[in-house]
Amino acid sequence: MSKQRTPKLSRRPQTAAANSTEQLRPTGIEGVSISGEPEIAKASTRVIAIVYDGMLILALLFLVGTVLTVIGTMMTMETGVTSDQAQTLPRWYQNLVLTPAFILTLIGFYGLFWRRAGQTLGMQTWRLKTVDDNGQLLTWGNTIKRILAACLVPVICGAIGYAFHGSRSVMLLSAFFGLMFNYVFCLFNRGGLAVHDMLSGTVTLKMPKIHHEGLIKSLRSKKNKDE
Repeated sequence: MSKQRTPKLSRRPQTAAANSTEQLRPTGIEGVSISGEPEIAKASTRVIAIVYDGMLILALLFLVGTVLTVIGTMMTMETGVTSDQAQTLPRWYQNLVLTPAFILTLIGFYGLFWRRAGQTLGMQTWRLKTVDDNGQLLTWGNTIKRILAACLVPVICGAIGYAFHGSRSVMLLSAFFGLMFNYVFCLFNRGGLAVHDMLSGTVTLKMPKIHHEGLIKSLRSKKNKDE
C-alpha cells in the first residue's frame, strides 16, 4: 500500500470535559458558529452513511437497469405474450451495456457529490466530508481512484469465494465481507484510515458541529445593533 500523508487530525475527541468547555468560533456568517475541530471519521459512522447512500444508489441502479433492459429488449429480442416465451438479454448486452452503465452510475453519483462539496446526502447527515491528503475536494481522477480502491478487497474476496464454492450467493457474501474489511481495518490502523483511504490518498473527516442562533436571540442581537 502506498503511504498517505495524513492530516494532523485527532481520531476522537479527547475528553467529555474538553467538549463541554469548548468555545464556539465564528464562521464569518452572522449568527452561525462552529465548535470542535475536524477529525478522522469513525468506521461505524462511515458504514451508517453508506447505508443511507445505498438506498439512493439502489434506486438509481434500478432506474438505469429498467430503462436499459427495456431498450435492450426492443433492440435484441422478439417479445412474447406468455411467460413461456420470456427470454433473457444477450450476455454481450449485459456485459458491454448494463455492467458499464452501473459502474458509470456509481462513479457519477459519488463524483458529483464529492467534487461539489465532498459530501453525499448520507455523509451530510453525519457531518462527514471526503477530501484528498491536502484537504482539497476530490477531482474526477481522485474519485475514480477511490472507488476502484474501495472495490479491490471485495473483488478479491468475491473471486476467492467463487473459486472455492462456485456459487453466486457465496461470491456476493464474500464480497460483502471484503467491503466490511475495508472499514474494520480502521480499527487497527494508527491513523484510523480505511484500506481505500490509504490506496487512494484520500480521507473522510468528521466535521465540526455548526451552531445557529435561536430566533429570539438573533432578533435581540439585531435590535441591540439597531439601538
